[in-house]
Amino acid sequence: MSGVPYDRVKLARESSRPTGLDYIRNIFKGFFEFHGDRCYADDPAIVGGIARLNGMPVTVIAIEKGHTAKERTYRNFGAPHPEGYRKALRLMKQAEKFGRPVVCFIDTSGAYCGIGAEERGQGQAIAENLMEMSTLCVPVISILIGEGGSGGALALGVADRVWMLQNAVYSVISPEGCASILWKDPAKAEAAAASLKLTAEDAKSLGVIERILSEKDLGQKEFYDRIRVLLSEELRVLSGDPDLIGKRYDRFRRIGTKELL
Repeated sequence: MSGVPYDRVKLARESSRPTGLDYIRNIFKGFFEFHGDRCYADDPAIVGGIARLNGMPVTVIAIEKGHTAKERTYRNFGAPHPEGYRKALRLMKQAEKFGRPVVCFIDTSGAYCGIGAEERGQGQAIAENLMEMSTLCVPVISILIGEGGSGGALALGVADRVWMLQNAVYSVISPEGCASILWKDPAKAEAAAASLKLTAEDAKSLGVIERILSEKDLGQKEFYDRIRVLLSEELRVLSGDPDLIGKRYDRFRRIGTKELL
């Protein structure tokens, strides 16, 4: 684990890191994928469906980047279109209807910002996810497994518990984008990363996340087994909470307050 923030960004972007589908395949059983947003199309950058977690029915949603150049091109490098976020929301509302907890895996540099995505309501799709997730009546856990960029990540991050891998990053903008705006020079990304407070430790100190997950044995059976146990235990606790929505509201109101600094 590096102490330099921009080194964390590089680690988070490595193509060898486990992607959302790797987590789904190794943690859950019987995953059945759903497609489409019932409005326009299916977005392969977001994968979602139903599965079992130690026998517990859950809805699983993941932003998927892929590993190879071909996979990454097909998945749009993990940059979702609005139909991807609408698909995710459709699955979350379905989970609420049937009383299933929701688990999200986040790994994106940001939502796709092309003309077509904007024409189809990218901003509105993200905003609707934020609003609807805040009042879901079922437990939601979101895990940042790589990059957590801007609203593209936050659209799956309004959860009861937010966890990060120790070398994941979570930021309002990419270091390169920040450097381009502040200094008109993307080469100053390292300085921007140091100012953005994007590491897991920064996020935990600000109350943005609850848990930092060790990357020991990353991608190995022991790694996935450890996360499976943590998820199972946390979902059982959350499932028995009668004031889930109220505590979720309080969680976000506390972020960055003085008692956490």
